[in-house]
Amino acid sequence: RVNLDPAEMVSATGGRNGNRTRTRGRGRALARFCRQHHALLLKNLAFQRRNWKTNAAIAAFPVLLCALLVAIQAVVDRELDRPPFRCGCEGGHCGIQHSTPIQAMSCEVPAPPRWPALVQVPVVPAFVHGRPARCSNASCAAPVSVLLTGLNRGLSQSLGRGLFPDLSPSDYFLMPKTMNSSSSLDHLSRVVPGSRTLPAHELFVEPGLVPNETLYVIQSKCSWQKRNVSGNSDGGMPLQLDMECVQGLPLWCASSSVINRRLFNGYKRANKRRRSNEFLAGYDFLDTSKGLFHVYILYNSSFSRDNGHHSMTVLRVARLVNMASTAYLKQVLPGVNAEMRLEFLKEMPKAAIKMKLDLTTLLDALFFTWTVQLLLPVILTYLVYEKQQNLRLMMKMHGLKDGPYWLISYSYFLSLSGAYVTFFAVFGSLIGLDIFRLNSYVIQFLFFFIYINLQIVLAFLLASFFSSVKTASVISYIYVFGSGLLGEALLKLFIEDTTFPRPWLVIMELVPGFSLYRGVYELSEYAAAGSYMGKPGMQWGDLNDPINGMKDVLILTSIEWILLLLVAYFLDHRPAWHPIFLFGILSTKHSSPSYRANPRSRRVFADMAKDDVFLEHKVVKRLLKEMDTRNMIICHNLKKVYRGNNRNPDKLAVRGLSLALHKGQCFGMLGPNGAGKSSFINMMIGLVAPTCGTAYIHGMDLRKDMNEIYANIGVCPQHDLLWETLTGREHLQFYGRMKNLSGS
Repeated sequence: RVNLDPAEMVSATGGRNGNRTRTRGRGRALARFCRQHHALLLKNLAFQRRNWKTNAAIAAFPVLLCALLVAIQAVVDRELDRPPFRCGCEGGHCGIQHSTPIQAMSCEVPAPPRWPALVQVPVVPAFVHGRPARCSNASCAAPVSVLLTGLNRGLSQSLGRGLFPDLSPSDYFLMPKTMNSSSSLDHLSRVVPGSRTLPAHELFVEPGLVPNETLYVIQSKCSWQKRNVSGNSDGGMPLQLDMECVQGLPLWCASSSVINRRLFNGYKRANKRRRSNEFLAGYDFLDTSKGLFHVYILYNSSFSRDNGHHSMTVLRVARLVNMASTAYLKQVLPGVNAEMRLEFLKEMPKAAIKMKLDLTTLLDALFFTWTVQLLLPVILTYLVYEKQQNLRLMMKMHGLKDGPYWLISYSYFLSLSGAYVTFFAVFGSLIGLDIFRLNSYVIQFLFFFIYINLQIVLAFLLASFFSSVKTASVISYIYVFGSGLLGEALLKLFIEDTTFPRPWLVIMELVPGFSLYRGVYELSEYAAAGSYMGKPGMQWGDLNDPINGMKDVLILTSIEWILLLLVAYFLDHRPAWHPIFLFGILSTKHSSPSYRANPRSRRVFADMAKDDVFLEHKVVKRLLKEMDTRNMIICHNLKKVYRGNNRNPDKLAVRGLSLALHKGQCFGMLGPNGAGKSSFINMMIGLVAPTCGTAYIHGMDLRKDMNEIYANIGVCPQHDLLWETLTGREHLQFYGRMKNLSGS
């Protein structure tokens, strides 16, 4: 059947039962499953051989990524082995006594020194609570505030005044200017010492007591001058300190929420000005009485430094607790020399540790989630490309069934994904990534095998909804990076929150990206714990741990893989949303949904004034009434209307075409541009759905039997439908095998 103007041609090659024609004396029928499988396999091998550079780059991406990580680790480790980070040495002797707080992390410390407990003294602005910051001595620092509340206001305020023990000036004058470890701990345990230096995460060296730092003593009244103290710490580190008094001001608040609000507002002001607020801490004494001590301590856990923040550790909280305990003892036991002495803090002993980059903590679950998911856009764009270029449709018209196509395509994507993840795991283990090295390889293989299958099925499912490669690529990358970021910012919080309902967590993990993030998160957590404790990571027995979510992920992804596979195959084989399929469900009178919804579209605009048109229409009606549709092509009232957008009128492309073509008849359709020739051909080969009407090809209905029709027609399209990297010979060989040809 020939359309002469745009050079399109359609030919019917046999009946519904596979009528045979003769080719060079040999019988030719439709290729069977194995023959189609073989033809598609050889075509794909040729196609992939032409694209070997792209495939090699995809498979080698994890290797290149691991090589980049090795290079980064080597550079960083070399920098960490320099003197600013290496254990301090002086005069040929190395140790913590010659080290800075950063250097102390790499030193051997068999007997950690004892350090006095300090509070974090904020940097106070020039005005506090609307009035100038003052103290009784012009040389002293600006005061800091402690916020108070409680059910018993009188008792709470008395406790607030007792938070800062006052020592007379004579006590400080009698304080030796040269102090050893014992004397410094004894004197500083009876006052409230503090520092504006940010705390360390490990107390092998107290940053607030290194030479040339200022040590602040907080009192309710400051009546003494600055003092210079020198000596040696418990670890032999030289001390050269300037001691200075800071006035502490207890301020009453109506409730604990007011304290919270004032701390938060002060933090915002401090962050804006790049300095800390004026609040030392907040104390809620609750129902504290003479016989009951009950207190909540609120403190600011973030202190500004330049553009970043430094988390306050518990090393600065111990003295806050000691202040309240000592004040309560002195309040309930007046006249008795009772006090709570906090003499020192110290760390556990440790061996020498060479500082190096810890890739386990640097590369969290987000990194691995993104890396594994990057294959999704690759698979999806490949599937949509064949759909956009009508290559899949052309293969169907040459007899390709859905089974061989799915089997070959799925096998190729599974091989590519398997090689991708395997290279990632192997080279990750070689460079020392604990997430691969410590966890059970069987669990890793099972988890990644199930997920890459789920990812392939997801790509097949999404391909049913896209017809443009660009759109599919953009949406898939948005999904990859969006699901990773949401997993890091949202899902991670819910995982770590033990009070969050577990069913809701499982529902969130129905999103494949979230289930991947949860699995990688569990592997990384077990790897980190195993690295710190010198034990293996996740093993089979750990799957029964109720806190471990890996078992749920494995079950959920396995079920989702099977279900999405069935849904994707159904949508690909006979999409329920496709208008042609809707014909079979919603239509009983050869009409599409739009035709049935709009009664005015029932009118047929055929020009009955022309005798040949009128006679052809009568023939079609008679043939349909007699149900004589075999060995014929019958078009009945075919109509195509393209709906206008933006208030433009509808475009009527084909108006009520009726034809009856007998077997062996050659039919040519002539007409000017816009006459509807291409629209008619596109409806006959299933590229577009008719607005109303239908057609029968050898008794097969265009609305319901398109797959069978594809196996019995051939099309020479208006535009090239080619794989750009295949040669002409390879195209002929593929389509010849699909038509069951063999030999030279």
